Amino acid sequence: MIAEELRNEVISLRRKIHMYPELGFEEYRTSQLVEDYLHDIGIKTWRIGKTGVVGEIDNGGYKRVALRADMDALPIQEENDVPYKSQVPGVMHACGHDAHTAMLLVAARVLSSTDFEGKLRFIFQPAEEGLNGALTMVEGGAIDGVDSILGVHVWADLPTGTFAIEPGPVMASVDRFKVRVHGHGGHGASPHETNDPVVCASSIIVALQTIVSRNVDPLKSAVVTVGKIQGGTAFNIIPETVEFEGTVRSFEDETHLLVQRRIEEITKSVAMAHGCSAELDYKIINHATVNDGDLAAMGVRVASKIARVVEDEKNMGGEDFSEYASRIPGLFAFLGVRNESKGIVHPHHSPRFDLDEEALPLGVEFEVRMAMEMLKN
Repeated sequence: MIAEELRNEVISLRRKIHMYPELGFEEYRTSQLVEDYLHDIGIKTWRIGKTGVVGEIDNGGYKRVALRADMDALPIQEENDVPYKSQVPGVMHACGHDAHTAMLLVAARVLSSTDFEGKLRFIFQPAEEGLNGALTMVEGGAIDGVDSILGVHVWADLPTGTFAIEPGPVMASVDRFKVRVHGHGGHGASPHETNDPVVCASSIIVALQTIVSRNVDPLKSAVVTVGKIQGGTAFNIIPETVEFEGTVRSFEDETHLLVQRRIEEITKSVAMAHGCSAELDYKIINHATVNDGDLAAMGVRVASKIARVVEDEKNMGGEDFSEYASRIPGLFAFLGVRNESKGIVHPHHSPRFDLDEEALPLGVEFEVRMAMEMLKN
């Protein structure tokens, strides 16, 4: 296990980053901290974009392995009463990216004084939260020449001292759709003189819920959620337009394409049936994160030496780590950080989210050991 001084260091780093969170592509303070830390331990770095940082140890050899951490926070006002509470109004590390960055920095410190043959690349990525910062890093050359890549995500659903690692899909693809329904407005007392976009939009939303229940194979997984709807200006006026937005999640490409096609068909046909028209804006944010089978088996072997390993922890959340893992073999592992000190476990993206910092040394240990194994195999 890592030394006590490194345990204290990873916790201190995490708290320092937590106090000054930054949103996607605005991680100026964090990326400077990362650069300074890596330079202090003798690791050369370069920037990708304004806030992406890459460091590398080159000890010769032909194999190059990458480890990745994300750095961005969320637009959430923190409600925790802790000494390291966010000092930035309306911004908070509510998903654990502060821990990811701290763990990878300390892992880099350990690896910088470790004897090995090969090349280790450390990728500190901006803008994971819905902005696909991973694609920016990929397009900037972050994984050029890299043979395989590791990512670790802290996970509040898992108890401290636990890893979840399995092959295949572990996080879902993420799509975002927006529908604008055009009707013919008028007075609420004379609906027969209108083509009501409120009723039309409501019918489309209800019909979309049949996609998972009636089109998707019951043995496969998909989610269609409408999370936002806007329309109208007064209680007695039928508006001209109504807009709504939602998300689609799935694991398999076949299901992914099926759901997109059905949304297009349902939106068009239901709008027509109501005498309205509808515009659909459909965006694929990122694909499913799929773990390489050999790396997953390696991860289980390594993690089981330092903690308990569980399986079947895949979920419908999304991760742009998929941009790396779709191009080179990748492993995305989950580290349990369930904080039960106050009796309530607050989920990721909650203003009360906090993690059990005693898990962080386990994450460092896992990253160090996995880096060595990935270079050997």
